Amino acid sequence: MAYDTFSDGSTYLSITKKDGSDMDFKAMIETVDISGGAKDFDQIATIAGGRLKKFNPQEPTEITLEGYAVELGSTSTTGNGFYDLMHSQDTTQPLSISTDLTRYEYQLVVLATDNASQTNATSATSEGDAAIRYTFQNGHFTNVNASFTDGVWKFTITYKVTPFNKSGTSNITYESTDGSTGKTLSEVSSYTSS
Repeated sequence: MAYDTFSDGSTYLSITKKDGSDMDFKAMIETVDISGGAKDFDQIATIAGGRLKKFNPQEPTEITLEGYAVELGSTSTTGNGFYDLMHSQDTTQPLSISTDLTRYEYQLVVLATDNASQTNATSATSEGDAAIRYTFQNGHFTNVNASFTDGVWKFTITYKVTPFNKSGTSNITYESTDGSTGKTLSEVSSYTSS
């Protein structure tokens, strides 16, 4: 069944620490906002009245997640909290997460599909299913804000990624399929050190 839009219940979100396992955060996230990545330029006025374009480096992309949690971190492959995305993970209860100087690299994958039986964001899609997928690699979680403003604990989490790694290879991939016969999105490769 092809949707007119991808909406409530059609989106999957997986987060993977480099050399780690995928963690599914679908049940915890309310909103996903992807911004930045501008390929802007400045203009230089010439004495003849003309304009020259001076291209600026592409800006980082920032992904802002809003969600809910009743724990501060995760102990399994299901995301239960957010603070251990910025700091070292504690995998034993009760959790105790301290600030530290380590900056971990993560992969963040968002998949929207009309397939209700899809299990996560990194799996291959099925033939006949429309889908769009955003894959961001080598980025960092830069902020976790907690708020009790609306009478419930809500968290705003920020992930930031440069458009390229130091050798110029892309850190960001955008994919989609209309679900035509034989047209699927492949499984996202394991996120490991190279």
